[in-house]
Amino acid sequence: MKKKVALVTGGLSSEAQISYKSAQTVFNALDKTKYDVYMIDIHPTGWWYENKQAEEVAVDKSDFSIMEAGVKIKFDMALMCIHGTPGEDGKMQGYFDVIGLPYTSCNTATSAITFNKRYTVAVAGFGGVHVAKSLHLFKDKNTSPDQILSEVALPVFVKPNNGGSSFGISKVNTKDQLAPALEKAFKEDTQVLVEEFISGREFTIGVFKSKGITTVLPITEIKTENEFFDFAAKYEGKSEEITPAKITASMLKDLSEAAEKVYNIFNCSGVVRIDFIYHETLQKAYLLEVNTVPGQSEASIIPQQVKAMGWSLTDFYGTIIEDSLASK
Repeated sequence: MKKKVALVTGGLSSEAQISYKSAQTVFNALDKTKYDVYMIDIHPTGWWYENKQAEEVAVDKSDFSIMEAGVKIKFDMALMCIHGTPGEDGKMQGYFDVIGLPYTSCNTATSAITFNKRYTVAVAGFGGVHVAKSLHLFKDKNTSPDQILSEVALPVFVKPNNGGSSFGISKVNTKDQLAPALEKAFKEDTQVLVEEFISGREFTIGVFKSKGITTVLPITEIKTENEFFDFAAKYEGKSEEITPAKITASMLKDLSEAAEKVYNIFNCSGVVRIDFIYHETLQKAYLLEVNTVPGQSEASIIPQQVKAMGWSLTDFYGTIIEDSLASK
């Protein structure tokens, strides 16, 4: 009997546009002989399912069910494709835990911690992972550029503390660039992270767990014509993504071990993407951030890495779904 899968997309942040693209890629790849797939849109106006008649049907939030042709549909699991809130910050996961519905992403605590960039590097650093020096700022506490630069050294990255997709990030090379960068970041979030720049090569690594075995996907190196891997570089073709990365055996070992260590420190589940800067002189991998609901659109990294591993996306998503169902 086919399992009923709720493919959860949309969201309440500026990242919703990426969520829809991810969900379409996943929907197209899923094996429809094994799964009945229902696209559920978590939207500011409500939670909706568009039926075969192109009518919007409200989701019953008491048990996350829908009505289709007079029949109540209850799902066997939720496949998470929401970037940003409420899918990547643990809110949906808490709801699913309450109603007893399995899901494919990290649990509530892991999602909430890793969604906060400052807490991510704090926990990772405590666990022995290399991280850059950083400063955590709050919108209602006016911290002057002089105060900031007394604690961290230029150049720095200024970025919204919560969220992904590189909205609101700036690289600051001079003191006079700091105030505009803070203003830009605070438009996206009430908390901002100011992080010292680490010179090195940028890598991003997919990691997933199935049947208790953690697998590190082929590593991708990010090269961009922009000053850093911002939204335009990610989604508008202004970057070169090399998968698998052309690196030495020792770098491969360092990065793979660091990625698996981060995955385990945060007790991750499903597939996550972990970003690093590798300082070649020091031979150290510095953690940048953890993405617990990584992009799955055609322009995204994880699909590239899955194909480089020799898997089809159909097999990969099937593995992630089956592992989630087995955890029930």
